Amino acid sequence: MRVRPLFVLILPLLALLALLAASPAEARRPSAKVQKLYDTLAASTEQYRAGVAQLRKGETAPGREAIRQASGQLLDAARRCGATRGCDSARFLAAYDALVQQGADLAAGGEGFGAAEAGIGGSAQQSGVLGAMPEAGRSISLLKGRDLREIIELNEPVKAAMAEWLTWMRPSLITSWENYQQMRFLMWPEYEKAGLPEALLFGILAKESNGRVHAVSRAGAAGPMQFMPATGARFGLGWRDGFDTRYDPQLAARASVLYFNERFAELNNDLEFAVAAYNGGEGRALRLKRASGDKDFWDPEVYAQLPPETRDYVPYVLAAAWLFLHPEQYGLEFPKVDGAATVIKLAAPASIYQLSICLGGPRDGYFRPLRNLNPRYEPHFLIPAGTELRVPVAVPPLYQASCLTGPRAEAAVALMAASKPTVPATATRPPASRAVAARSYRVKSGDTLSSIARRNDCASPEALARANGLRSPYVLRTGQQLKLTGCG
Repeated sequence: MRVRPLFVLILPLLALLALLAASPAEARRPSAKVQKLYDTLAASTEQYRAGVAQLRKGETAPGREAIRQASGQLLDAARRCGATRGCDSARFLAAYDALVQQGADLAAGGEGFGAAEAGIGGSAQQSGVLGAMPEAGRSISLLKGRDLREIIELNEPVKAAMAEWLTWMRPSLITSWENYQQMRFLMWPEYEKAGLPEALLFGILAKESNGRVHAVSRAGAAGPMQFMPATGARFGLGWRDGFDTRYDPQLAARASVLYFNERFAELNNDLEFAVAAYNGGEGRALRLKRASGDKDFWDPEVYAQLPPETRDYVPYVLAAAWLFLHPEQYGLEFPKVDGAATVIKLAAPASIYQLSICLGGPRDGYFRPLRNLNPRYEPHFLIPAGTELRVPVAVPPLYQASCLTGPRAEAAVALMAASKPTVPATATRPPASRAVAARSYRVKSGDTLSSIARRNDCASPEALARANGLRSPYVLRTGQQLKLTGCG
């Protein structure tokens, strides 16, 4: 039996849910109307999973009917969510992604199913991603109508970068994959709507931030896609209601789509030059492209004119994208990650650090997913009770069992209340001249207003900006002197 009809049942959801992603919902208590939509979402998701369970048992007819009904209910609820004020469309995106993963598991050889149909360019066995998601294969690997696997040139620089990803950088690549899977429902629809390949998104994310949404470079680039303040502002990123939206994975992915589309338009869809522009600046890439004439990006006379960092950057991104599409060819096993997310409402104040302790979990625990899915909150700040947080689907039962009452909940509170020992003030009091100097701060390379405010115990980045007469997007210069008014 072919699995394509199973995907056809839920594919109409993708176009709708991708459009819903364009407007983040307001962070407030849901109305009765919105709550009813959320209840429908939960019920239809459970019905879909029950249908999958029936298919696994060989109960084909009732299983497919359950899936059909659940998909229709979810589609209708998603439409209504898009037209309802305060409805969080990200929940529907997460549910859609979970349904696709359910279908992917069946396609990989679940009971009662045969091999998946081949994606473009060969059999499903050629790519772990394409093999698991045959219907998404075209958008995963297509760039402006061309197959990315035919565009990427496996030359010596790309092969050398691939060798590093597969050896000493392998843990970094795997971590990037795991982090990306947790945010995929937020980031991938932005690329898919624009017809850009998922492999390119992953390559950029892996090289730029390893999928850590709060990554900040020494030059001041920030977020999962590493936008500089001025560039981010051009594409809709910046300070909004006390939050630097460069850290928002969905908005950062949307901005990178806008950036790449602008580059492709002026660079004649040249992938290598566009990636070079992302790292080395669009002005330099455009001048080099125009001056190169008919010469290829990899021509020694062209390639040598790039800064050393960009000469490394482009092969690293393309190599990561290639490995995303062809892991099996190199013995690379990307771990299976359940990227479906849901929402919990905090029953008591807690910080992300505190939740990470009481939730426990294997290996790396839940700190990174909680941090990435809730970028607005600093990890050590108490988040008020009643706040809704995005969390992996495994978290709600763990939260109820271990974070509200009991030994682990108490241990988490106690550990967060602990502080490092201090020495007497007389032993650390600086001379009078030094005390005056401590009320100001000289900006260093890589500093951001948020990081300075956090390190100096300031009330907020906005308060620090107001004290220094800074306006959004708060661009800082190395060596700039800031007054630490109101800071600890």
